[in-house]
Amino acid sequence: MGEEAAAVVIREYDPARDGEGVEQVERRCEVGPSGKTSVFTDLLGDPICRVRHSPAFLMLVAQIGDEIVGMIRGCIKTLTCGRKLVRIPKQRISLPVYTKAAYVLGLRVSPSHRRMGIGLKLVRRAEEWFRENGAEYAYMATESDNLASIGLFTDKCGYSKFRTPSILVNPVHAHRVPVSGRVAVLELSPLDAEKLYRRRFATTEFFPRDIDSVLNNKLSLGTFLAVPRGSGYGAHMPWAGVDKFLSDPPESWAVMSVWNCKDVFTLEVRGVSRVKKALARTTRALDRALPFLRLPSFPELFRPFGFHFMYGLGGEGPRAGRMVKALCGHAHNLAMARGCRVVVTEVANQEPLRLGIPHWKMLSCDEDLWCIKRLGEDYSDGSFGDWTKSPPDTSIFVDPREI
Repeated sequence: MGEEAAAVVIREYDPARDGEGVEQVERRCEVGPSGKTSVFTDLLGDPICRVRHSPAFLMLVAQIGDEIVGMIRGCIKTLTCGRKLVRIPKQRISLPVYTKAAYVLGLRVSPSHRRMGIGLKLVRRAEEWFRENGAEYAYMATESDNLASIGLFTDKCGYSKFRTPSILVNPVHAHRVPVSGRVAVLELSPLDAEKLYRRRFATTEFFPRDIDSVLNNKLSLGTFLAVPRGSGYGAHMPWAGVDKFLSDPPESWAVMSVWNCKDVFTLEVRGVSRVKKALARTTRALDRALPFLRLPSFPELFRPFGFHFMYGLGGEGPRAGRMVKALCGHAHNLAMARGCRVVVTEVANQEPLRLGIPHWKMLSCDEDLWCIKRLGEDYSDGSFGDWTKSPPDTSIFVDPREI
């Protein structure tokens, strides 16, 4: 085994010659547990699709002889890791503390070449690139029951368990979801959306400093603001801009942006019995035949499907949860019009607006697991300290480029 491990070559992915080999590894790794339901991903012929929209990204492959046996992706960006209070005349304001962080995803090792240290070699080589490009931290996400992945990162690579956000999934039905007549939903321009996010949410953990790049990306389908109807803002009122809105906001409001994952990759649920598939088909047939009844139906998830991701979700005021629910209804109708089967979001486990987000528990994940590592001890703690030791906040900002 030592000779085989020594023969492993770790190098950068070359799309001109590695495409077929990478796809073969992906297929070999997509063998779900016997008798269990599994979700499979189709990257639509673009192995770097899940990192290519980040400011800096890398994909590495592991090769033995002429065979590709593993791969890993990673990206780097500047994001918020904390906040600091600054005194100015007559008030104290909270400002974001930024750090350069790397995100690790898409680690795969061919089943026939596991237990040879290949995954560890891929992670360590990726971390070298992260350090060379100035990243102070690296983090990754995995299912809380993926013991092999957790063991590799925490036991062998020095990562620690950090955050446990929730992935909330809601089906897209054949009928439109009614949006409360008491709520007005406005679409913001990317510039107004940027201003709003920077002024209200820049201190949220994991907030990307290049939020303007996210909002102006072709995959971002829009940012939507929900306010009480009759509050002075709405479809029939002239929009005076975010500066005016924030100087005199309504009692409650909420904001949310939508990202089009459907054009990046598709998912497919496998391992479901024929009986359950038949029951799901029946619910969809009823929903299509009687849309006015607004019957909940189970979407067609047993063939490749796309989804929209709701990001940048936040709000203020006692009725902010009601505003969020209206935004989720709007997002559902947008996804229905664009042929998606589910809408997804990810929020902190203690997110106060979580109760306003419609979702099906059977499709959702109450506890995803994020692990983190400080990449070098030569960094100063600065005004914030070691981020890996910080307690969780009530909210996080999940960058849609990393979904």
